[in-house]
Amino acid sequence: MRIVVLGSGITGLSTAAELLRARHEVVIVSAGPITATTSFLAAAVWFPTAAGPADRVRAWGEITFEHLAGLAAAGAPGVRMCSSMALYRDEPPIPAWSRSVRSFRSADPAELPPGYRFGFRFEVPLVEMPTYLPFLSAQVDAAGAHRVRRTVRRLDELADLSPDAVINCAGLRAAELVGDREAYPIRGQIVRVANPGLSVSVRDEAHPLGRAYVHPRANDCVLGGSLDIGEWDTAPAPDLTRSILRRCRDLVPALAGSEVLETVVGLRPGRREVRVELDTAVLPGTPVVHNYGHGGSGITIGYGCALDSAALVAAL
Repeated sequence: MRIVVLGSGITGLSTAAELLRARHEVVIVSAGPITATTSFLAAAVWFPTAAGPADRVRAWGEITFEHLAGLAAAGAPGVRMCSSMALYRDEPPIPAWSRSVRSFRSADPAELPPGYRFGFRFEVPLVEMPTYLPFLSAQVDAAGAHRVRRTVRRLDELADLSPDAVINCAGLRAAELVGDREAYPIRGQIVRVANPGLSVSVRDEAHPLGRAYVHPRANDCVLGGSLDIGEWDTAPAPDLTRSILRRCRDLVPALAGSEVLETVVGLRPGRREVRVELDTAVLPGTPVVHNYGHGGSGITIGYGCALDSAALVAAL
């Protein structure tokens, strides 16, 4: 079939790759380059965040984990397995996600920074989006995808492309296109700093100043962050930058002297439940598969959602 995929972030490109693998003709429509997507800004470490329902997120997450682990083993650019640690001030229960990660164990006291009594060690995929997203985009192009640069305000504006089906992977704008009032922005601010030699990803989801994470990459560290539901402002907030630096230095004191390189803001596509489903009413005569609302879990569940979206197309 001739399939139009709307969106060129990690969700759109992953879905396009699966459709091309099934030998469909794929047209990718996007308003801007991949560098303008929220995906390009993402810290992109596998960890379920702000997405539901729990059972589907778990299933999608496990599928995506194995896919990314396979890419890391194959040497895909920007993808690697990363030693990680979750920190807690009070003794925590075993988290549900522990069943999905590798090498899960309690942290030794010597591994914990000052002020922390508990922690878990584990291994998860880390994806450097400025490296991996162009690689995936090039793979999709090499497999035969066509590209159309266009701002789409209504799905019926795609009629001139003669689609047999449309896959709605437009992120935050996906909901606007179909009048979905359950969707909302989740503002995320991150700070990039020079990497002082770190290799372990560290997080504290309950830091007194707000959630905190430190994700080391090849040439920098991504520090975060915020989950501000309903906030549309994409201008970096200086006070929040200072707070992120302070809380992340609590987690990793070695960051104390690291140079600040950049502060950026992205709007994650939030929804109470990720929407991956067939819709035959929104665009009369053309089936639409929705694939949006991943919250902070785009890299964590994206490949699983892409497989389900391709399966819905296959069943048409």
